[in-house]
Amino acid sequence: MSSIQRAAVLGSGVMGAAIAAHLANVGIPSLLLDIVPNKVTPDEEKKGLTLESKAVRNRLANFGKLGLAKAKPAPLYSTKDMDMIETGNFEDDFHKIAECDWIIEVVVERLDIKRQVLAKVDEFRKKGSIVSSNTSGVSITAMAEGRSEDFRRHFLGTHFFNPPRYMKLLEIIPTHDTSTEVIQDMRVFCENVLGKGVVIARDTPNFIANRIGTYGLLVTLDELQKSQFGVDEVDVLTGPVLGRPKSATFRTLDIVGIDTFLHVAENVYDQSTDPEEKAIFAVPSVIQTMVEKGWIGEKNGQGFFKREKTAQGREIFALDLETMTYRPRKKLSSASYEAAKAAPTLQKKLQTLVYGEDAAATFIWDVMKKTLIYSAALVGVIADDIVAIDNAMKWGFNWDLGPFELWDAIGVRRSVERMKAEGLSIPAFVESLLSQGESFYAQQGQTVQSFFIGSGYKEAKHDERKIDLALLKENGHLVMGNKSASLVDLGDGVACLELHSLKQAIGPDVVSMMMKAAQEVEKNFEALVISSEAANFSVGANLMMMLMEAQDDNWDEIDLVIRQFQNANMRLKYLKKPVVIAPYGLTLGGGAEIAMAGTQLQMAAETYCGLVEVGVGLLPGGGGNKELLMRWMERMPNGTDLSPIPLVQKAFEAIAMAKVSTSAKEASELGFLRSTDRITVARDQLLAQAKLSSLELARDFVPRRHTGVQVVGENGAAYLKIGVFGMKKSGYISDHDEKIAHHVIRVLTGGKAPGGSVVSEQYLLDLEREAFLSLCGEPKTQARMQHMLQKGKPLRN
Repeated sequence: MSSIQRAAVLGSGVMGAAIAAHLANVGIPSLLLDIVPNKVTPDEEKKGLTLESKAVRNRLANFGKLGLAKAKPAPLYSTKDMDMIETGNFEDDFHKIAECDWIIEVVVERLDIKRQVLAKVDEFRKKGSIVSSNTSGVSITAMAEGRSEDFRRHFLGTHFFNPPRYMKLLEIIPTHDTSTEVIQDMRVFCENVLGKGVVIARDTPNFIANRIGTYGLLVTLDELQKSQFGVDEVDVLTGPVLGRPKSATFRTLDIVGIDTFLHVAENVYDQSTDPEEKAIFAVPSVIQTMVEKGWIGEKNGQGFFKREKTAQGREIFALDLETMTYRPRKKLSSASYEAAKAAPTLQKKLQTLVYGEDAAATFIWDVMKKTLIYSAALVGVIADDIVAIDNAMKWGFNWDLGPFELWDAIGVRRSVERMKAEGLSIPAFVESLLSQGESFYAQQGQTVQSFFIGSGYKEAKHDERKIDLALLKENGHLVMGNKSASLVDLGDGVACLELHSLKQAIGPDVVSMMMKAAQEVEKNFEALVISSEAANFSVGANLMMMLMEAQDDNWDEIDLVIRQFQNANMRLKYLKKPVVIAPYGLTLGGGAEIAMAGTQLQMAAETYCGLVEVGVGLLPGGGGNKELLMRWMERMPNGTDLSPIPLVQKAFEAIAMAKVSTSAKEASELGFLRSTDRITVARDQLLAQAKLSSLELARDFVPRRHTGVQVVGENGAAYLKIGVFGMKKSGYISDHDEKIAHHVIRVLTGGKAPGGSVVSEQYLLDLEREAFLSLCGEPKTQARMQHMLQKGKPLRN
């Protein structure tokens, strides 16, 4: 869909503005329109503005756009991209949608208003442009009634989940009139360009994820009111132990907004013709009462939970649904839960809890059995197959397993026998499965080979845009490895170094594999990629190991470890074959140093990259100071008389303030990316794109040559120290912060080397290692390291 060069977003509320922001993230300019206000504000009146003033007429769209810079979490990769959003209003600027290739309606959730706006779209749009409605449940078919044939062929629902930048799920809802080519093209565009996980949903109330998710939440609430448990205890039971987010059930409702949840539930209730379903979606009186009181969740300060000030500080209190008062949270007492929590795998956790024998296990079983049966009854109703339903729940509600994957995990036959014994009716879809097999999915290791469709099993298609490291290893592509890292053959002459230590922390095993991988790739491969499929790229060095060595005064050991890590990064940097690093998620400390060691970065858009060692009283020790300095110095225009000190200052600020990017674009602004580096929006395509980039580089690859680094010397150091002195004098930093900052300055400015001289990279690495060792010996640094390990946050001492 390269033809989508410009978009229009109609409606500038929270969702509309956030969709425009994500379009800007991926380089698509948009027109953000909203209605014209019917009166001026007091501030506008003071400025002499009237209803005819452009600033007044565009107020709503301008407000939506300006709010993007302050919103948390940030909707934009970089606030610099705000310039890609043009604002206007429905009366003066609607004709401009004729310039747009995709028009997204995001107005209020009322069919009559949506139909009015879409009628106007039909009047002004150009033929062939895509038109979609972002709705969480209004009928797409009803919206299209009465529209032109070309409109209907190019119209569909695009249900973004909030916030659009971060939530992977996008439900595409076609009508019977929507062109199959449009459906397919939009799917590919939304996956490749917007980075979404797309599912095709049928035009039914609340589509897929909200239909099942809302049902599950209501069933949980219903069972809660029959049980001895409180909302806090149920959140413990329905969180990570079930493969669900920490926010679990009632914390999730507080985040989403209980008023929003009420609207979604009522939408199914109003449209359902099934008495049993209608009974479940009849919103409980407790929800109605909470909405009437304004207890609608985080946005109003209280819902199922409330933060209050106490003598111990701010504490979270839970709502007692019987008394409608808040009480201190209780600790869950359950042998089944404790056993499940200790189980080694998610499958074992689920089986332990579901088939346990205490009240907690019974509670989970009663919720789960109803949700599973409901999901099975909707196959062919809300979606064509179980894969769409499972993906919708994983991507939209952050479940680790969708309902049919979960059913496989607890055992379909065993659970169905129990359901029947309890008098439950089993959907024909499940009965059909058990007459032909034992599970909804047929797998090889962790990889799905086929899935059940009712009449039998359908082969799962391999997506060439994605690489599955686990499958490659299962099929004999493991070249070598140890407990912390593996070298995997990706095919076509490309190898991948995969980090799989705890939190991808960098220790001796990882460094050893970096050196072995370098040797193997130079001998037998055309290129190397470094990435993995874990939650994050790397949280940095093994801090516990470093602290223990420092407390035991093993300075030679620390020196050796740091020297080996520096050597491994330099080995990668000057490898005779191209090295593409593909970081994503947390890429901190040593992880960022590995990222900067490659020939090229293929960075995921959602990468949070930074040299954060100052937070534990250290400075980067694996070459990070040197590499960030070199990247900034490369930005100095050739033939200029400008001082390089401001560029050195940029590197210093990033390191001394432990700045962490909120995106790959911001990582570039902090100096971590070069102009030749690339950004991938679709996280699940990152490894495949890194492989393609490595093959491109391999065609005519010329290894790097050592060129040295120009340093600014003691004059530059004096300039930077003035700033540090000012911060110390103002009370912003402590004595120990000042000491660390001076070490960073010494490394970045070249120590005693004269200003303007060129030093070797090894010279800077030696300065860096000396500074690292010196700081390791400081009691206040060791206290910071200890505090981080115990509390998970920095200590200011």
